[in-house]
Parts: sequence; structure tokens; C-alpha cells
Amino acid sequence: MRPDGRSARELRSVTLERGANPYAEGSCLVRAGGTLVHCTASVEAGVPPFKKGTGEGWVTAEYAMLPRATTERTRRERSGPGGRTHEIQRLIGRSLRASMATMAFGEYTIRIDCDVLQADGGTRTASITGGCVALVDACSWLERETGVASPFGSLVAAVSVGVIGDEERLDLAYTEDRDAVVDANIVMVEPDRFVEVQGTGEQGTFVRSQLDSMLDLATEGTTTLFQLQRQALEW
Repeated sequence: MRPDGRSARELRSVTLERGANPYAEGSCLVRAGGTLVHCTASVEAGVPPFKKGTGEGWVTAEYAMLPRATTERTRRERSGPGGRTHEIQRLIGRSLRASMATMAFGEYTIRIDCDVLQADGGTRTASITGGCVALVDACSWLERETGVASPFGSLVAAVSVGVIGDEERLDLAYTEDRDAVVDANIVMVEPDRFVEVQGTGEQGTFVRSQLDSMLDLATEGTTTLFQLQRQALEW
């Protein structure tokens, strides 16, 4: 039995509140169990130096955890993102760029800010899932304001999986992630293409059949997340 009573193949309760921030070009407040992330998408004029003069835009992400998002206060990263934060925001950025049909939307940057209000495992995967909803609306805003067709392509979502004892489980809460023999974060583009597979034997090793089982669980989980994204976007 899992700590919250779920089956091994069951997601935590997930809600996606689209338009949670009235000022941003796109936004989504995502809750996955006890994890709560505020995602905003801002459209900014200009692009990084390597994109200047190309006529193409850029999609990037920033990630931060509020001091009391966890059981004990963590210090703010005032001097810039630390190694873990930097790795997470690069993952979010890569994942959201994979959802774009084209970068030919003019020299604009769409910046996704993912701020963790409450952390109970899966903050990076929730950031990707909620960030995608915010990105869709930012692309629609860009289309309305510039006349360029929306550059958005396909939904992207992410979920964690892992091995606890000898059981593969979907969507790990913090206590499960802490004790996992193996944990992984899986990012997928609708309907069934992988963007990234991050898997680690934290306290042991794993065999191919376990990896296959985890990928199957992740595919089931992201299928549900795609449905929830579509409902939030009223597609």
C-alpha cells in the first residue's frame, strides 16, 4: 500500500488552473497531490545572441522553489541558480521547446517561470505539465498581437516513476522518491513520443524489464495528463 492509498499505476490528484495569473500572457497553477507550482509565460521582445538576425524566436524556462515550499526553510538563491536548479530549468526549457511546431515566430523570447509554492515530489514534472498550458496561451497571445500563426505544435507533459522495494510505481510523492531504489522522470510529447528519459539507480541497479515497466507506466500517466491539459485549454 502506498502512503496515500493509491494503486501502483495511479496518478495523484492533478488540477490545472489555466489563467491563474491575470498579468501574464499565459499562466497555469498546477497541483499534483501536495505539490503546487505557479507557471507563467511572458513574451519579451528580443532573443539570445545566438538567435539574433535569424528571424526566429526562443523558448526558455526559469525555476525556483520558495523558502517554505518544503518542511524546513531553504535559503533563496540570491546569487543565481545553483546546480540542481540550473539542471531543472534546462530540462523544463528543453521539454517546452519540443512542443513547438516552429521557432519562426519573430525575434521574441517566451520565458516560462515555474515557481514552486509547495513541494511534495515531482516539482520538475509538474512544472513541465503546467508550463505547457501557459505556453499555449502565450503562443495564442503572440498570434493575436503580431499576426504570426501560433508556433505551438503538440502538448508535452511529464511524470515521475520509480521502483519501491520490487514494485514499479507511477508519480512518486516525496516520501516514495526519498526511499526509491530507482527513480526516473519521463517527458513525452502527445501522443507517445519521448522527449527525455532521466533514470537513476539511487540505491541499487535495475534490469531492462523494470525499465520497460516504468516507461509503460509513464506512457499511461502522460496520456491522462494530456487529457487534463486539453480540458484546461478547452480543446
